[in-house]
Amino acid sequence: MCTTEKLLERIEFLRNKMTDVALEKGFTSIESITISQELDRLLNLFDDVKQTKHQKSID
Repeated sequence: MCTTEKLLERIEFLRNKMTDVALEKGFTSIESITISQELDRLLNLFDDVKQTKHQKSID
């Protein structure tokens, strides 16, 4: 499995976990915020990987 696929799997896992935690503990709970921050980091990383692959295909 390639890195991009693993990254997408982790993003999907965190999305689901964040939703569960937010509904159980509240959207502003420390756990919800921590998961959200990790999800943001991974989404930014995914965007960087996508842009790098796109740029390499142009060059």
